[in-house]
Amino acid sequence: MDLLGQGLTRLTSEAERALNETTLRIAITGLSRSGKTVFITSLIANLLAMGRGRDTLPALRRRMAEEGRRIQAVRLEPAGTQALDWFDAADKLRDLAGATPHWPPRTSDLASATLTLVVERPGEWGRWLPARRVRLEILDYPGEWLLDLPLLDQSYEEWSAATLAQLRQPPRAALAGDFLAFLAGLDRNAPADDAVAKRGFLLYRDLLAAARDRHGLRWLQPGRFLVPGPKGESPMMWFFPLAGQGSAGAGSLRAALAERFDAYRDDMRRSYFDPWFARFDRQVVLVDALGALCAGEGAFTDARQAVARIAQAYDARSRSRWLGLRTLKRVAFVATKADYVPQAQREAFLGLFRGMVGLGGGAGDPAVTHAALAALRCTEEGESPASGAPVVYGVPMGEARRRPFRPGQIPPQPPAPGDAFWRRPYFELPVFRPPVIDPDGREGLPHLEMDRLIAWLLEDAL
Repeated sequence: MDLLGQGLTRLTSEAERALNETTLRIAITGLSRSGKTVFITSLIANLLAMGRGRDTLPALRRRMAEEGRRIQAVRLEPAGTQALDWFDAADKLRDLAGATPHWPPRTSDLASATLTLVVERPGEWGRWLPARRVRLEILDYPGEWLLDLPLLDQSYEEWSAATLAQLRQPPRAALAGDFLAFLAGLDRNAPADDAVAKRGFLLYRDLLAAARDRHGLRWLQPGRFLVPGPKGESPMMWFFPLAGQGSAGAGSLRAALAERFDAYRDDMRRSYFDPWFARFDRQVVLVDALGALCAGEGAFTDARQAVARIAQAYDARSRSRWLGLRTLKRVAFVATKADYVPQAQREAFLGLFRGMVGLGGGAGDPAVTHAALAALRCTEEGESPASGAPVVYGVPMGEARRRPFRPGQIPPQPPAPGDAFWRRPYFELPVFRPPVIDPDGREGLPHLEMDRLIAWLLEDAL
């Protein structure tokens, strides 16, 4: 084919895509233990099953039927030459459906996958026109990195003051002794010393990890101290909070720490927030609100601060039109593990979560919604054999028999500090075994309210 013919073919192909293809980009993240990997696996598996004619997402089917549309087919695009890691949903399904079912490990870097949805056009003319294609690009990224979004508006001095104030309050104070003792022995105006900076970084990093693992805390900055990503723990990260006011002396330890903080903040903006956030139309933020509630006042207050600060950062940046968030049309804050809550209490659970996030839903730019769901439902409704109270039944990991579970009374709004609610015993949520599913996911995955969220996320594009 001559060059003119090749050019015409390319123009024809580009025109066809412009008329018949839409690209929708969804970024999905979650605070620690929120089930992000399973959420994305369920999203992919249930859309693929819907494309095979299975009624896995009834709310989405009904929403499309109202406009005379339906999904004819869904295909998972091959990985191709993409630079990011490939989100391998089939591998996650094998974890969930193997001989010894287990929950897949959490991801620690950016990963992506793309689905193409073939959508029937509505009306009489629709049968004569080619079907529309909606490319659904899904980005998976660690929720710990999202916690760094508010850092973009802070100086090192501001961040240090806020962080040190938190470290002196429970429950962090019980973990911060070694780090605070280290700070007490420092001269902030002493000459910069890499060995001292790295030692402080390691102590502070270990403090963050202990706060996450031992107390279930979530408001932990900087996020890459816990999930470094492909760049690892580079010297740029050798900083920690150190008190001080005014400009630091040139060449001093405090000046070096401030310089590294600025470098870290700028790298997060340049490497992650600017190139990725500018591209996405939808954002889903997952939160284990129930786990935080059951872990006690300190864990809940901390998780509430984390998700509220993230929500405020999105809201502020969408209004300022900075960071590319002008493309962000819809944000969903999602409380996971709703299948741990008996049906009679799920409305209260959703109200609690709305109060936790602190932003209204529906109107605005971007539009915001709140949802409580289970991407993979692993419990069944029932009654307590002792009292007859509503419970859920699940099979704990490592066991073979179903057990009843009830999280206690769930308040419809976040309890006030010192409320009598917080005097009840704290406990850790049990880990239930995944349900029995097809290893190839052809029939989709059982879920709770996942279809309503997907319908809200996709309705204007479909």
